[in-house]
This record gives sequence, C-alpha cells and structure tokens, in this order.
Amino acid sequence: MTITFKQYGDLLARYLKPQWIRVLLLAVVLLSSIGLQLVNPQIVRYFIDTATGGGALGALVNAALLFLGIALFTQVLSVIATYVGENVGWMATNMLRVDLALHCLRLDMPFHKTHTPGEMIERIDGDVTAISKFFSQFVIQVLGNVLLMVGVLALMLREDWRIGLALSAFAVLSAYVLNRTRSIAVPAMTAERQASAEQFGFLEERLAGLNDIRTNGAGRYVMVGMYRTARELYNKGRNGWRMEGVLWMITIGLFTGGYILTFAVGAYLFKAGAITLGTMYLFFQYTEMLRHPLDQITEQLKDLQKAAAGIGRVQQLYSTPIGIEDGPGVDFPSGPLSVEFDGLSFGYGGPELAKEEIVLRDLSFELGPGRVLGLLGRTGSGKTTITRLIFRLYDPAEGLIRLGGRDIRLARLDDLRSHIGMVTQDVQLFQASVRDNLRLFDTSVSDERILEVLDDLGLGNWYRALPNGLDTELGPGGGGLSAGEAQLLAFTRVFLKDPGLVILDEASSRLDPATEQLIERAIDKLFRNRTGVIIAHRLQTVQRADEILVLDEGQILEHGARSCLVADPDSRFSHLLRTGLEEVLV
Repeated sequence: MTITFKQYGDLLARYLKPQWIRVLLLAVVLLSSIGLQLVNPQIVRYFIDTATGGGALGALVNAALLFLGIALFTQVLSVIATYVGENVGWMATNMLRVDLALHCLRLDMPFHKTHTPGEMIERIDGDVTAISKFFSQFVIQVLGNVLLMVGVLALMLREDWRIGLALSAFAVLSAYVLNRTRSIAVPAMTAERQASAEQFGFLEERLAGLNDIRTNGAGRYVMVGMYRTARELYNKGRNGWRMEGVLWMITIGLFTGGYILTFAVGAYLFKAGAITLGTMYLFFQYTEMLRHPLDQITEQLKDLQKAAAGIGRVQQLYSTPIGIEDGPGVDFPSGPLSVEFDGLSFGYGGPELAKEEIVLRDLSFELGPGRVLGLLGRTGSGKTTITRLIFRLYDPAEGLIRLGGRDIRLARLDDLRSHIGMVTQDVQLFQASVRDNLRLFDTSVSDERILEVLDDLGLGNWYRALPNGLDTELGPGGGGLSAGEAQLLAFTRVFLKDPGLVILDEASSRLDPATEQLIERAIDKLFRNRTGVIIAHRLQTVQRADEILVLDEGQILEHGARSCLVADPDSRFSHLLRTGLEEVLV
C-alpha cells in the first residue's frame, strides 16, 4: 500500500490538533535548540583564533564559560523536548487506539470470523505503537533538521561562497537521494507487521484452547506451528532490517563524500591563506552539524518506513466498511415486544447467495407481545441464526424483522439491543468486580438496584457469601466461579437491563439440579410481562412455552400453540413428546 503525503497530513492533523498547545511548545523548544547549536561553533572559532593569535586569557575564559553555558542549556532543552514529545506521541497514539477499537467493535461479524482476537490486538496496539514517533516528533524534527541545514549552509556561504556552494550542492544531492529511497523498506516492514499479527493470532487461539490441546496431546503440533510463525516473523523481520541497512549504507556513502569535499576545499583555502585555523575548524564543525540533520532525517525516514507500514495497515482497517449501520431511530413500545419475521431469507455468505448457502429460507412467523416461543430443531437448522438476526448482528438477504411492530433496520443499534436480553450456555465474564460484571460497567445502575435483583432471584445468600460483597474481584474469564454461579450472574444482568424481549439459549443445560431449580424460578420471574424465546435442545425446557416452532433445514416445519400441538397426535411436537426422542433435536 502506497501512503500519500495527504494521508500522513490527515492523520497528523486529526490527532495532533487537540494537542496544539503542546505541539507549539515542542516546536519552540526544538527551534531554540537549533539556534543555540548554530552559535556554539562560532564561539569555538573565536576561541581558537584568539588563542593562536596570542589573545588575552580573560577573553578565552569568557568564551569557554559561554560555550559551556550554551551547551548545558541546550541539553536542558533536549530533555524538555523529549518529555513533551513523548507525551504528545502517546496521547495521539492512545486516541488512535480508542478510535480503532471502536471501529473494530462496530465491524460486522463476518469480519471477526476471519480475524482472530490476537491479530486484532496486534493491529490495534502493535501497529499503533510503531507509529508513535511519527506523532511525537517526526514533522517537528524533520522541519527542525531542515532549518538547521539551511542555517548551516547560510553561515557557510557567509564565511566563504565557494565552500558554501559546494556543501549546498552536496546537501541538495543528499536530500534528493534520501527522498528517492525513503520508501524502499515499506513493503518489507509491512510484511513484518503482518507476520507479527499472525503470530499473535496463533498464540491467542492456542492459549484459549489450552485444555483441549493438553487432553488431546497436541502440544507437539502447537510447537511446530509456533516454530513456523516464529520463523516467518524472523525471516520477514530480517528482510526488513536488510532494507533498512541499504538506506543506512546510502547515508554513510553520502556523509563520506561530504567530509572529503569539506577537507579538500578547506585545505586549499587554508593553504592559500584565505581562511584561519579557527575558520577551518568552523567548516569542519558545520560539516559535522550538516551530517547530524542528514543522519537524523535518515533515522526519521527509517521510523517513517515503520510508521508507513503501520499507517497502511491502520488505514486498511479504517477502510473496512461497516455493513450494519445505525438506522434513523424509532420508538419501541414499553413492556413486552412482539416479534415478526416476514419472508426472511439469510445465508452467511452475504447478499449474493448460492442456493446451498442459504441458512434460513422464506421464514415468516409472528410472536405476540408477552408470549413465549419454544424454538426446536436439529443442530444447524438455524435456531441460533434467528437470534443473531434479531440482535441485528447480521442483516437478512431478503425480508425483514419487526420488533414491537417496528422494522429493526430503522432503529439505532444501541437502542435495539437495549430492548433485548439474552442468556446462553457460555457466559462471558470479565476480570473486574462483581458489581461491574453485573451491570456491565454501566455506572447508572445503583448498588441498591443490584441487591434488590439479587434478593428477588433468591441469590441473597450467594451474595452474602462473597468475601468483599459487590467489590469482590473476579479473575480472568470469571475465574473462581462455577458454571452455575456464572449463569446466575447472566440472569441478573438481564433483570438489570429490563428488556421487553428475552432470549434463552439452553441457559440451564450445564447446571446441577439444585442450581437449575433456582434458575427455573428465575426464568418464571424473567418471563413475567415480557416476550420470550427459548432455544431448546431438551423437550423439558419448552414446557413453559406458549407456542412451539420447529425448524428443519432453515424452514418452518411446524408452528402453533403448544397446547394445540400437544393435543394433535399428528403433530411433530406431539410425536416427540410421545417417543421422547430428544436426540433428534441435537
């Protein structure tokens, strides 16, 4: 990916503008430092010429003290510039991280299906870290070094036009060569960043599946994969450093030519009596100072190439379109919400589907407000897909879904999802307090409300057994809690959310009988004055359902009131109840 100067400029403007005071301070400090760097060689020339000319000792002492004072103050300015620059860089990169994380959270599920969490961590953190120097110092440092070069060349021209012109030609040639070679390492650095992301993704997946890896004896297979990703990262990184080495060798060659030119012209002028020994030193020192900005620009170009690889990947991530966009907004009715599917067809392959890719086909049904639907069907029949569509994690290829009589595509996503609660077998818990895990970091939920819900669900004893109450910290992934306790937290979350529609995906299938009995009482309270959908793999689970819908290969095999289907000996549901063949549902 080729990064244009406009893209660099847009990125800088977006994240440095909020910090313009710090950026201005950094510019003032760096420019002041440049001015002092140009003064000191003049003091040394005066010292040399005064000493060789038999000048007064006091004048030499004053010159030495002035030199030391300026050098010390220059170092102080350097410390200030480093401090301010690092602050600017990290604030900018942190803002970029936040924006990228938010963008990733809004990206569609198909994107996340093809990118591992480890890869996304490396994209959001690793790539952004690689461009931190670009934010903190790149533009100001490059501008400062250009000004330093201009100042050096102007002073050299003032001293002697011949050596000034020679070094000006050298500086122009060097700048041209460096500009022409500034992007030679970008492809290699981009490949290295991609290899790093792939290694993070590999590690994240294997660490997440550690139990399965151990129980199946797959440790050697994992290590082979680890060696492969590490070797790929090493090879890509080595290639990147080789390309950077080419840029370094070009720079060294340019510097060598500059030194030869300065010594040749300086020696000629000194031998001809046109300049003093102090001026000869001045030429040498200014040539060294000319090397410094060129050297710095070269290093900054290396950083730029690393940044360009990161910026390219960041821009690529930003350019990934968000398919599920907010609607203009609708008002959902309060209380239980009706659910209606109208001619809906859907497949995970996207809008343009082959016949064999369709998961749901021409699905139409309606669930009235306050009713509970039992959703049955074999694995792969589309039960979970229906819930994903209700949450609008995906959009259907055809047809529409209405919630409370409103087309869900017209609703704002946050508003839509705030009206739906869901409990599944797998509960996501965070390394945080019990309070934050229950209210999901929503500070508007009071402790009193949390305790009220816990007591209402019969969880008061469980709460009082916690060592630090709501402040009790849970380990990573809810470490320390049983599956039953995790499910209790999930039910409490839904009660605190108070949605109009509740979806249960076999939420009690992994619990012991005592905890399951507690959950059953909680479900009774949860469905009170709410619409419910129960995805079931066991017939016992849907005994509280008002209606039954049986899916088969993405189509409705049977739908009706549970009491009617039970009474009908020819119904599919009645047959299942008589034979007890629950295995047909899994």
